[in-house]
Amino acid sequence: MKRIIRYFLQGILYLAPLAITGYIIYMLFRFTDGLLQEYLEAYLHIKVPGLGILIIVLFLVLLGWVGQSIIARPFRILINKIISRAPLVRDVYNIIRDLFSALVGKEKKFTHPVLVKVNAVSELEKLGFLTQSDLKKLGEKEKVAVYFPHSYNFSGELFIVPAVHVRPLDLPPGDVMKFIVSGGVVNL
Repeated sequence: MKRIIRYFLQGILYLAPLAITGYIIYMLFRFTDGLLQEYLEAYLHIKVPGLGILIIVLFLVLLGWVGQSIIARPFRILINKIISRAPLVRDVYNIIRDLFSALVGKEKKFTHPVLVKVNAVSELEKLGFLTQSDLKKLGEKEKVAVYFPHSYNFSGELFIVPAVHVRPLDLPPGDVMKFIVSGGVVNL
């Protein structure tokens, strides 16, 4: 019985924010639509059905813009200033931020899925992503950098491998990442 009550309460926790948000939007629509219709009919003698929806959409876009630019941006700048003063924390934070940006951010970096032969004797191959094809600065002329994500984890390893062992795949990078991270359970 305790388990059923716990699941019931958990269901309410999942549903309540959505239901409350929907109710508030509905009430705003009724208020703005009713208020505007009164004025439009009284002064302009026209009826525009659904004008409240347009007003609410514009209001929510404006609210999102204000939240992003006036609230979120200064908060991000403050956090970055604080973190930039702590040497070890700064380095770890920057690495994690860059990794997440490469995975899901605007500057997706894992866009070249490859299949790499890691053992010529057993024909063992590994899926990964080509991250650098020019390693001359490392003194490696015929090698490339390949990132191999771990399954069921947000980590991975970077290997420097001979370019001849790397075969590009003509597959969507997101599908390859899902396949790797799922341990091969998700279909390509």
